[in-house]
Amino acid sequence: MYYMGVDYHKQYSHLTVLDKGGKVLRSGMVTNDQEDIRRFLVGLENVKAVVEAGRTSYVMADMLEWMGIDIRIANPMQVKAIAQAKIKTDKRDSRVLADLLRADLIPEVYMRSQENREAQRILRQRVFFVRMRTQVKNRIAWVLGMQMPGVLTGRDTVKDLYTHRGLQFLKDVQLGESDRKIMDELLESYHHLTRRIQVSDGYVKELYASMKEAKLVRTIPGFGPFYSVLVPVEIGEISRFPKAEKLHAYTGVIPSLHSSGGKVYHGKIIKAGNKWLRWAAIEAVWPATVADVRLKIFYQSRAWRKGANVAKVATARKLLTIVYRVLKEERPYDIH
Repeated sequence: MYYMGVDYHKQYSHLTVLDKGGKVLRSGMVTNDQEDIRRFLVGLENVKAVVEAGRTSYVMADMLEWMGIDIRIANPMQVKAIAQAKIKTDKRDSRVLADLLRADLIPEVYMRSQENREAQRILRQRVFFVRMRTQVKNRIAWVLGMQMPGVLTGRDTVKDLYTHRGLQFLKDVQLGESDRKIMDELLESYHHLTRRIQVSDGYVKELYASMKEAKLVRTIPGFGPFYSVLVPVEIGEISRFPKAEKLHAYTGVIPSLHSSGGKVYHGKIIKAGNKWLRWAAIEAVWPATVADVRLKIFYQSRAWRKGANVAKVATARKLLTIVYRVLKEERPYDIH
């Protein structure tokens, strides 16, 4: 068995290969090309490799996996030997990674399947379009807010600017020459983004139809069609969490803890972990409490004692516990 540490960059990587005794067999820089890596490893078989998690680390991980190399992805926050090194170079980093792999001390992160990552990209693309459209709406509100009194004739009769009637008002309202040009550009952007969101919704529907996990999550109050897909996609395999509390920690909805002198203090939530899953759980709280009287009582009892924010996070944890049980036991949620 040989152990290879990969210090990955966009255009190149530094590779270090050790034998089981820790001796450096090869060390050098290669381009991120399959053939270049093959030439570097010629004569070596049964290679195990590790690369630190990053935005594009899966490019290297997939390439090595296709080459038949056993690949691990390390949590960079926990690879303290690298983070705390006084002298930090690509060569040293790849050597340390190889040493940790050889000693079986790599703090691994969950390695998602290619199918799961593709679903993530579809969902996050939709979120990107929605947020862009919200920015356009805010800009439209800014343009309207800059107008003198009496200019926006008929505005008080339009409750929602983004219905057919409201959009027609924005198209026809009399503005100054420069503001009219700005408004027309904003409306063009709004319609373009709306079309993109509609296309993304079609992709989400296809994902929903193909995922039994999404149909199970959909039975839980608070999770609409989009969130019912996003939640199981972000979780990946529910089996990797031995209990619901591990899912809470992964989501980042557990309170921080400080212990000193025999006293324990609980602070704000840690906000570490999966921000997308945390966002979905928090957003689901209000509609869930409206739909399910038990969740409403749960929320209100905590809001009365500890305040609305604490109650919201506690209810989000409760929802995640329900998600965990529904997926683990493969059965729908019974609202009654």
